[in-house]
Amino acid sequence: MRPEVHASAWIAPTAVVCGDVRVGPDARILWNAVVTAEDGRVEIGERCVVMEHALVRGRSKHPVVVERDVLIGPHAHVNGARIGSQAFIATGAALFPGATVGTRAEVRIRGVVHVNSAVPDGGMVPIGWVAVGDRVFPPGAHDEIWEVQESLDFPAPCTANGAAATSWRA
Repeated sequence: MRPEVHASAWIAPTAVVCGDVRVGPDARILWNAVVTAEDGRVEIGERCVVMEHALVRGRSKHPVVVERDVLIGPHAHVNGARIGSQAFIATGAALFPGATVGTRAEVRIRGVVHVNSAVPDGGMVPIGWVAVGDRVFPPGAHDEIWEVQESLDFPAPCTANGAAATSWRA
């Protein structure tokens, strides 16, 4: 698949856009950003901005859908997530496969939205905090985060040499 970029969109010369990517009207993909759909589709809506050094990656089971008027900040990582209109994804934020960020929601600097977790419309993940399931935790709440995270299929069971891997925690 090749990218489809609307004629009014702008892609910086050093940005990478590859695979099944659709970039909407008046969208901007800035310097050194990477938008890749080699494993799954990526749709970036009208008037969205993907800032410098951000990574947006579609997954086969979790395509990326970014609705209109969204800002994805520098060094942000959007991996198989859905982002509602007018949302703000700040510098260094990370969204993992199956994550959903609602309309006008904010994920602030270094905020994380974990696997299969959701930030509701108008919701917020504070600076450095972690959204797990439908709750938000401060960064030091490891035990509480794991308690919710374990039921969200993270880490997903995998196999190595035909044998099931066991869950572990740090």
